[in-house]
Amino acid sequence: MTEAAAEPGHAHRNQAPVRVRVRARWARTAARLTGYADLACARAARAARAARPLRAAARWRSRLPPTAWDALLATLLLLNVATTRAPHELPVATALTAALTLPLLWRRRAPRTVFAAVAAAALVQWLAGVQLPADVALLVALYTVAANSGRRGTLVAGAAVEAGALLACLRWSTDGAFLTPFVAVTALAVAAAVLGVNVRTTRAYLAALEERAARLEHEQEQQARLAAAEERARITREMHDIVTHNLSVMVALTDAAVYAQHRSPDKATTAMLQISETGRQALTDMRRSLGVLRTDEPDARRHPLPGIAQLAALADQMGAAGLPTGLDVHGGHAHIPATAQLTVYRLVQEALTNTLKHTPAGTRATVRIHCAAATVTVDVTDTGPHPPQPATATAAVVVPPGHGIPGMRERSAAYGGTLHAGPLPDDGWRVHTRLHLDSAGAPPA
Repeated sequence: MTEAAAEPGHAHRNQAPVRVRVRARWARTAARLTGYADLACARAARAARAARPLRAAARWRSRLPPTAWDALLATLLLLNVATTRAPHELPVATALTAALTLPLLWRRRAPRTVFAAVAAAALVQWLAGVQLPADVALLVALYTVAANSGRRGTLVAGAAVEAGALLACLRWSTDGAFLTPFVAVTALAVAAAVLGVNVRTTRAYLAALEERAARLEHEQEQQARLAAAEERARITREMHDIVTHNLSVMVALTDAAVYAQHRSPDKATTAMLQISETGRQALTDMRRSLGVLRTDEPDARRHPLPGIAQLAALADQMGAAGLPTGLDVHGGHAHIPATAQLTVYRLVQEALTNTLKHTPAGTRATVRIHCAAATVTVDVTDTGPHPPQPATATAAVVVPPGHGIPGMRERSAAYGGTLHAGPLPDDGWRVHTRLHLDSAGAPPA
């Protein structure tokens, strides 16, 4: 047995100082970080206390009207004249100071007129040979012109200020030091003009942004109204097709069941079952069209949109309702979008429903669908008699009033097609259209 094994407590006594040193190091680091955090908090608190007077001044400044600041400037300059001028110079200096500063009260209403008045007062001051601190009014007037006028007005006002600066420096420069005061005054004039132009540009930019925002808001409202109108029209078409077709089929099946209930109970039972199935299908179509199916059970998975593949079931349903219907589909329809197939289904459904409603017993219908790469041709004909025409109708075909044919025209137009609905030369009625799959029009859902 080694010494380490013989003295088991020896290792723990050697590791204890290491843990103490690690804990002490972590404690010093935490204290240092805490001190830094406290120092940062203290600096932030001092900065906040220092900024309080500035924020208070900004709030106080925003509460005063702009004219009050012009009046305050004029008052301060008049007080300066009253406290610094000799008694014999006081009347002239006060009058010139008032002429230079008081027009500034109206500088926002008439910037050019106020600048002309201030420039005229400055010319009188130059002729009188009196130097005044109120000459700063020229810079304020120049800034106002640049902020509220165009480029031409700013250039004219700037040229007038430069001419006045040249005359003043030529007259009152001492020891031939003309260039330095002239450059200084010119720099002040340029700064005032540039500041005014920047203010005017910023104001115009903000006005353009506001106008654009208002225009975009108006356009969005218009698009929302158009979308709502299109949605209402879509729901109206869907409801018309669903309700009209299914109710017509249910009425025909009910009549058949009533007629066969005593002579052929089996046929009556079959008709009643078909009525029940038709009603359930109508409810499903209405729920889908109104968009009230649960989000956790997708519509496409529960009840796929009817398409060309469902035309055979539709033909069987119309045959059971008393309208024998033949179906002839040429070409594959797997490449046709689901919405286009729905349009084809609704067109055929509406045409057959009209035939069922407006033709006598014994009428037959034929549906021909031709599917090509970029087009789908729909042709529905029946053998029923022509609808009665008024005696005054000579050239135009009179279509019975309703929403069926206008709805079919809208569906066809969504795919760039033109619907033709009218009587055949002998007997019967024909509905024909060609849908263009590459049409830019948005198909109805």
